[in-house]
Amino acid sequence: MFAFEKRYLVCVLPFIGFAIGAFLDRKETERMVLFRDKSALYARPDGSMPKTPSW
Repeated sequence: MFAFEKRYLVCVLPFIGFAIGAFLDRKETERMVLFRDKSALYARPDGSMPKTPSW
């Protein structure tokens, strides 16, 4: 029925890898957005003017 040739895999496999990588990158970005403005590293010192969150 379906004959998988080496040329077919060489052409299609990079596109599949790119799609999986792009998907995982988007998911990681969505996960990291949850921590935006909550990190102690970027916290404002006490006594400064309150600032609304960037989102």
